[in-house]
Amino acid sequence: MTSSAPVEGLGARRAALRLLDAVLRRGESLDQAMGGATQGLKRPDDRALALAIASEALRRLPDLDALIDSATKRALPDDAKARSVLRIALVQALVLGTPQHAAIATALPLVDGGPRRLVHGVFGTLMRKGAKLPETPRLPGDVQERWTGHWGADMVEAAAQAIAAPPPLDLTLQSREDAAVWAEKLGGVSLADHHVRLPRGTDLTALPGFDDGAWWVQDIAASLPVRLLGEGRGRTALDLCAAPGGKTMQLASGGWTVSALDQSKRRLERLRDNLKRTKLSAETIAADAADWQPPQLYDAVLLDAPCSATGIFRRHPDVIHRIGARDIAERAELQSSLLDRAAAAVAPGGRLVYAVCSLEPEEGEAQAAAFLDRHSDFARAAVGSDELPDFVAPSEDGYVRTLPTMLLEAGRLDGFFIARFEKAA
Repeated sequence: MTSSAPVEGLGARRAALRLLDAVLRRGESLDQAMGGATQGLKRPDDRALALAIASEALRRLPDLDALIDSATKRALPDDAKARSVLRIALVQALVLGTPQHAAIATALPLVDGGPRRLVHGVFGTLMRKGAKLPETPRLPGDVQERWTGHWGADMVEAAAQAIAAPPPLDLTLQSREDAAVWAEKLGGVSLADHHVRLPRGTDLTALPGFDDGAWWVQDIAASLPVRLLGEGRGRTALDLCAAPGGKTMQLASGGWTVSALDQSKRRLERLRDNLKRTKLSAETIAADAADWQPPQLYDAVLLDAPCSATGIFRRHPDVIHRIGARDIAERAELQSSLLDRAAAAVAPGGRLVYAVCSLEPEEGEAQAAAFLDRHSDFARAAVGSDELPDFVAPSEDGYVRTLPTMLLEAGRLDGFFIARFEKAA
């Protein structure tokens, strides 16, 4: 009995298959699944390849499935291994530029003991036909229907265009130096004060200011909540659900005396590492915000709440395949509870900023309205246009809502909702 020679690169493809299974069958995020799925891959480039294959397959999943269905007499079950293996082979050949022979050679061993001839036949048929994926991907049907109802067809079209590729890199600057000066140093563009945007794929560790902690990675939409709190001038701020620390660092660099709380000790350690690199200081607290008792009241409380994360679908394409109405409702219930806890930590006359990286009104506009109904001692502190970069304007209600339709020519924005409240003195 002879054994076949090992197929180079097979480990990365097997890991990509495990990642797809974790997202589509078990509802895990790519971040959650990475450790287990890539276990045994010793080389960083193999782990990166596995993540790239799975991510690109998720960006294009409805279109990949349409191609597969066009080449089979009977539709494969959604959870069939053969379908997932074909997704992996096709996305390599049609998106990642992998030679066809390498894409299929690393796919067939994934269905050992299964329908190898089917996988080989479907892939070969599509390649001979010159199969292509559309320039603008299709969103999953339930997502398209939900977002059309909330935001309209133009937003859905913009979201479909946005998911076609990972977003650019945004940096938040610690320095008070002119952002345009840093943009020139770093080879990017500045879209607001304390901000530089770089092309994706930039090697950050080689850039000026990395070792000195002069900046950190943070989407520009994610920087807006702290901007609405202004300069600290030594006042106290509590950052709830703070890790990995982008907003904590913004607050500290803006002169606030910061307490940063997160229930994940691992993520909190990352926050401490970021503070060390940037030479900024904050008190760090490992606790669950749902039952933590604050030792004092704070002039400002920031709650960037756990949410569906549908607003960051460009960088986390798994969310549009694993988040549905039930998940959104469950997160909204948690947010309501956390908002009540956050409100209890605000000093009289202080401010509470609530933010979610979500495109779901249940987690945003509806959450803010319900909070005001429950808390007569709080009022909406409407956001003014002069407090925001010129590419985003407050809503009629004085809230902030960012959508994929914004900054179209400059790389777009993540989806965020931000509300600011003030407690009676």
